[in-house]
Amino acid sequence: VQQVFKQLFYVINAVALNNLLLRKDVCSWSTGMQLRFNISQLEEWLRGKNLQQSGAAQTLEPLIQAAQLLQLKKKTSEDAEAICSLCTSLTTQQIVKILNLYTPVNEFEERVTVAFIRDIQMHLQERNDPPQLLLDFKHMFPVLFPFNPSSITMDSIHLPASLNLEFLHKV
Repeated sequence: VQQVFKQLFYVINAVALNNLLLRKDVCSWSTGMQLRFNISQLEEWLRGKNLQQSGAAQTLEPLIQAAQLLQLKKKTSEDAEAICSLCTSLTTQQIVKILNLYTPVNEFEERVTVAFIRDIQMHLQERNDPPQLLLDFKHMFPVLFPFNPSSITMDSIHLPASLNLEFLHKV
C-alpha cells in the first residue's frame, strides 16, 4: 500500500510541476499559495492514514519548492541566494523557467527582471543538474517485496516423484 501511494504521489507531483513549467497563466503568487495549501492537505491525509513512512510526501518536494519559489520575493541578491538555497530539488533550468513564466496577477506584484534571473543563473552555475526541464511522469519506482524466511528447514521437505525432480539430491 505504501509503495502504491508513493507512486501515486510522484505522478501527482510530476503532472502538476510539468503543468506549472508549461503554462504561463498558472505561474503566479496566488497559484503558489493554492499549491502549498493543497500539498499540506495531501500531507495531512498521509499522516491521518499513517502513511508518512511511505516516502510519498518526499516525492512532492519539487512541487513544494516550486510553490515556495512562486511565493518568495524576487528582487535582491539576497532573495536570489535564498531561492538557490531553498530550491535544491529543482534543476537550474526549472527554476529559471518558472521565473521567466512568472506572471503578476495584481498591482502589488512585479515581473521578475532579467537581471534577477541572470543573478540566479550565476549562483547556480556550479550545480551539475541534468539538463531536463520536465519530469518523467511515467517513471516507475521498483516494487519491493519484504523477505520473510520460512520456519521449515530444507532437509525436512519431501519432494514428490510426480514433480520429476530426480536431479535434485539432498546434501
